[in-house]
Order: sequence, then C-alpha cells, then structure tokens
Amino acid sequence: MQPLPVKLMPHHGNVTSMVNQMGWQWVVEEECQTYLSGEAVVLTQASADELLDAATTIYQMMVEAVPDELPDDFLRKVGIPEKLWRAVRHSWNDDRHWHLYGRFDFAQTPEGVKLLEFNADTATSIPETSVVQWASLAAAGKQDAQQANGLYEGLLEQFQTWKGLNPDLDPSLLLVYLGESQEDRTNCEVLAEAAREAGFTAHVCPVHEMEVSLVGVERGIWAQTGAEQWQKFSFLFKLVPWEMLAQEEPDLCEDLVALQSSRNVIIANPAYSLIFQSKAMLAVLWQQFPYHPLLLRTEFTSFSGKTVQKPIFGREGQNIVVRENSDVSSTSGHYGNQQHIYQSWADMPMDTNRYSYQAGVFWAGEGCAIGFRRERGIITNLSQFVAHMVE
Repeated sequence: MQPLPVKLMPHHGNVTSMVNQMGWQWVVEEECQTYLSGEAVVLTQASADELLDAATTIYQMMVEAVPDELPDDFLRKVGIPEKLWRAVRHSWNDDRHWHLYGRFDFAQTPEGVKLLEFNADTATSIPETSVVQWASLAAAGKQDAQQANGLYEGLLEQFQTWKGLNPDLDPSLLLVYLGESQEDRTNCEVLAEAAREAGFTAHVCPVHEMEVSLVGVERGIWAQTGAEQWQKFSFLFKLVPWEMLAQEEPDLCEDLVALQSSRNVIIANPAYSLIFQSKAMLAVLWQQFPYHPLLLRTEFTSFSGKTVQKPIFGREGQNIVVRENSDVSSTSGHYGNQQHIYQSWADMPMDTNRYSYQAGVFWAGEGCAIGFRRERGIITNLSQFVAHMVE
C-alpha cells in the first residue's frame, strides 16, 4: 500500500524578526530559518482532530494498562531501574505528583493514525511547536490561518493544577537541564514562562548548579538566583531523564528520591512517567489492547515482516534498526546495549521529494498541539521541523 500524500503550501517569511516583535526573542537560539522548511503541512480539521484525539485516547489506555500495585515483575518488564522503584510507586500512588506533559510521535497511515512512541519524561520541541511555528504564520502573512497549537495554554493549565494539588508547598519552581544543551535551556525557559503565569516563582539553571541538602532546616533543593543569593525550591522540573539520573548520578538520584518521599520537594515529570517513556509499554499496550486501531503490532521478541527494532530507553532516533528480509538500515547511538522491542513498520506520509513526515502531538492533560518533522530516511532529533496549518 502506498504512503499517504502530503499537502504542502509555500511558507516563507522572517520568523526570527516576528519572534523578536512578540517579545519572545530568547526562544531563538540562532537564526531560526533553519527550523522551518519554507513549506507548511496543510491538514484538514478532521485530520487535526484525529491526531489530537489519538493522543488523549492513547494516554488513557496507558494509564489503564499499568497495574495499580506496580508489582516487581511489571517494573522489570518495562525496564525501570530498581533504585527508582520506590520513587515510581510513591508518585503513582499519590495524585499530588502530576504529569505535566509529553509528546506522542504518530504515523498517519492509509489505515489511520498509528502510535510510534511516547516521549513522556523529557520531551522537547516545545519552542518550535508553541512559539516558532505560531510566529511563522504571521511572518508568512497568514495571520488569519488556523493551527492546532494549544501547547502553551495546556502547559499553563497543567502548572495551575500541579500548584493547586500541593497548596502546602511554597510555589517556587526550579527547572534544571543538562548544562551543555542550549536547546534544553530554551525548552525550560518556555516552561518557566508558563509556570510564572500560573503563579510560580521560577528559576532555570543547569542541573550541576543545583545543590541538595538532606540536613536540618536546609533540607531540600537550592540554587543561586543572584549574587550571593540562594533560594530553596519546593517544586522541581528536571529536563534530565530519570533513567540517566539513576545510572549516571546514583547519589543525586537517591537524594532526590529521599526528598520526594518526605515532601521536601515534588518533582515533574513524576517518576512514574518513566513507565510511559519506556518503549516496552508499546508491547504492553499491544498485549492489553491487541489490534486496537491506534496501535502497531509490538512485541518483546522479533517477528516476520518489516519491523523496527528500538531500545526501550533510546532517544533522538538513536540505535534504530529497520529490518525487511535481508535488508537492514540503522542509526548509531549510545543505547545499543539496552533491552529492545520490535514494532511493525508504518509508512508515513511522503511528499514528491521523498520526505517522510512524522506528526509530533503534545499531550498536556489532553492532546493539544501538533508539529511535524521530516526526513529522507529515519526521523531523528536533527530532522527538519515543519510548521502546519489547518484548513
């Protein structure tokens, strides 16, 4: 069966200038013409609704597929490091631990929308989706055009909910990221802006600048917010993967779990988001909801036909292996030694230049925003971001 065609329209303009005029110039790390392809995907309202509804539906299916008691065998099955079991169970069983947002990657196929994976813990592309593609409409002279883009509003509501669930805690939020990544800092800055609008005080810094104390009145997390000024924070957002903390910073991870357990700090995305992040959940979903129209066949062991082998905590399109008979294509990366799952291949929409288009749909309480990436081959974090319009 042939891939679906892609409807495109020319989409030009000085996006950097428009972002600056909006007062969001800090979102743009560099000239952001590279973000956009000079074209925009044109969706029907029905197609946009189908993508947004798929995100809402799949999230609920994931919640239903997780056993409430989180037995050891289940946590092993989905690959959760044992040193995180306490934190995962604690956050799962306490509704004050709130999952703020994530991003589903979908393929639009001739058989309908199909789930590829869920970036539940540390999803990025927030600036491109919420600000840059929106500004691109004005830059292209299409101020009256429609876009499925309620990400910022969704984040604002999620932060308001998180704050309301924890009225006993001071609404002070520290957002941390891996220090070498300007991209991650920019994602945190957009989140911080939404948090401030929701009533938090917010500070952004690299994770190595965060200080942790387990002793006396200083027990908690701290960051330097000015010259000789230190602040204690009750809320923490970490754009650092939970499994990376467990594997590479075990002492810091243990301290954060202890502080979470004593309510000195509450952390987002919560530790239980790592269950949803694990691509093993794709196989669990297939076991729980076999042949559901939104799912691709996904197994813990290989099977015949064209399949995609994925490491369960792989990121950015690394260590993907596509197999069809004797033909094999793959990407390199740092996750090759992990447990893998095997997923049926899905044909994504393709344009006349043989670019394939993957839909990224943000979930923030519900499906709320759409963005696209395109590539000739396997989609990675370096694939071109493409804005969209809804007709």
